[in-house]
Amino acid sequence: MESKSIQKSEYSRRNFLKASTLAGAAMVLPVDVLGVNLGREKIEIGLIADIHQDVMHDGEERLQAFLDAANRRNPDFIMQMGDFCVPHDHNKGFMTRWNNYQGEKYHILGNHDMDHGFSKEQTMAYWGMPKKYYSFDKKGVHFIVLDGNDQNPKPWSGYKRYIGDAQKQWLIKDLEKTNKPTIVFSHQTLELEETGGVANFKEIQDIFENANNNAGFKKVLCCLSGHHHTDFMTQINDIYYVQINSASYYWVGDDYKTVRFSEAVDKTHPWIKYTVPYKESLFTFMTIKNNRIIIEPRKTEFVGPGPDELGMPKSHPHEPIVPTISGFKMKI
Repeated sequence: MESKSIQKSEYSRRNFLKASTLAGAAMVLPVDVLGVNLGREKIEIGLIADIHQDVMHDGEERLQAFLDAANRRNPDFIMQMGDFCVPHDHNKGFMTRWNNYQGEKYHILGNHDMDHGFSKEQTMAYWGMPKKYYSFDKKGVHFIVLDGNDQNPKPWSGYKRYIGDAQKQWLIKDLEKTNKPTIVFSHQTLELEETGGVANFKEIQDIFENANNNAGFKKVLCCLSGHHHTDFMTQINDIYYVQINSASYYWVGDDYKTVRFSEAVDKTHPWIKYTVPYKESLFTFMTIKNNRIIIEPRKTEFVGPGPDELGMPKSHPHEPIVPTISGFKMKI
C-alpha cells in the first residue's frame, strides 16, 4: 500500500515563496542543505513498537524475532519505540536479549514504561538510556527522538502526553543547528490528539513547519510513532506522519475481553484477555535511499476472534485494527 488518507496541502503563497527561495539558493548552497539527495548512502533502520513485555507472556520471543532479523540484515541502527518494559527484576532476561544485540540501538520512552510507580529516571537507568530526548546524525540524515511524556498543564488526569517548554526550546534549537534532512521519532503520535496523541501536537507541528520555512527546503521529512497499536500514514503540510503497529496486540478493554491462552498463562498474565493479540511479532525495517523513505510490510493474524467477530464498532479512521504493518512509500 503506497499511501493512506494522505492530506495534500494547498499551493499557497508561502509555498510559492519557499520554492522561489530554493531556486535562488540552488547555486550557492551545498546539496545537503538543499535536501535534494536524501540517502545518497542507503540507510536501513529496524523498528519495533509496543512489545509490552509486562502484558505479554511471550514478549521475549517477540523481541528475539526482531533481533534475529536485525542480526541477519545488519541495519545501521535499531529503535524500540516505547512501551517496552518496566524496570522489574523479572524483566532482566528481556533486557539481556536487547543488550546482547551488538549493533547500534536506541530507546524511546513510552507512557507504560513508567507503570507500577516507576519514574523516568528509574526506567532510563534500567535500560541504559542516557537522555529522555536527544538527536544524532547518520549518513547525512539527522534523527530526533522526543519524549511525549512531559506533564500536561493542570487540570489533567490519566497518562501524561505532552511536550513541555524546555523540550520545545531544545527542539527549536536542535532544528536550527542542523542543515540535514530530519526524521523525528516519538512514542505518541504528533499527528492528532483525539486518539491519545501528544496533547499539544499542533505546537510541535508548527515548530516543524517553521523549521522548513526558515530553511527554505523541506528539512523535517517524516515523524514516526508507536503507542496507538495501529497501521496508518498521512501527510500534513508536506510532512509525513506514520504510526507503526504494535509488535504484540490491540487493546480492546473489558467489554470484549476473551481468554485466548491457557489457564496458567491467564493467571500469570491477566491483562492479555483484554487484548486481541497478534500471532507473530510485528516489526519493520525502514530504508532511506534515493529521495525515498520505504517502510517494509509485515503481516500476521489475530490469535482467536478478531474485532469483527467480537462485534466491536468500527475504529477511528486513523486507527484501523489490523495485524499488519503496511508497505508505505514516501517520496521526498
